Amino acid sequence: MTSNAFALAATVILLFSMGYFFLASPAFLFVKLDIPQVTQLLRGMFNIQFVMLGVAGVIGTLAFAAAGRPFFAVGIGVVAASAILGRRWFMGKMDAQLSARDSGDACAVRRLRRLHWTGMLCNAVLLAVLVASLPYVGA
Repeated sequence: MTSNAFALAATVILLFSMGYFFLASPAFLFVKLDIPQVTQLLRGMFNIQFVMLGVAGVIGTLAFAAAGRPFFAVGIGVVAASAILGRRWFMGKMDAQLSARDSGDACAVRRLRRLHWTGMLCNAVLLAVLVASLPYVGA
């Protein structure tokens, strides 16, 4: 497998993980976030999304660097770094809101919903940028 094909394969893996989250996360808009099992599932989905983006992003960065495409290596590297660093921040915020909800804070569910929307929006923007760059990746 050539280095360009490996870079393209890494991009497809990154695209798959972002696309899955893009399709799966809106389902949580139809349920109440005051149910502990629902929020545990939502938290797990966000957690694994950050891990998947971090791992796929590091592999993609290395693949594009090996293919001699530094612009794409830096772009995918930014996605990987934001996933790795953003995971700690995002999961900390989510855990704080879950604790506040469990202790009786009435506004915690609303803040959880806002956090959910923020995560979906960030993923959608990154997915749109990745899809828009696909013609340049294969060239």
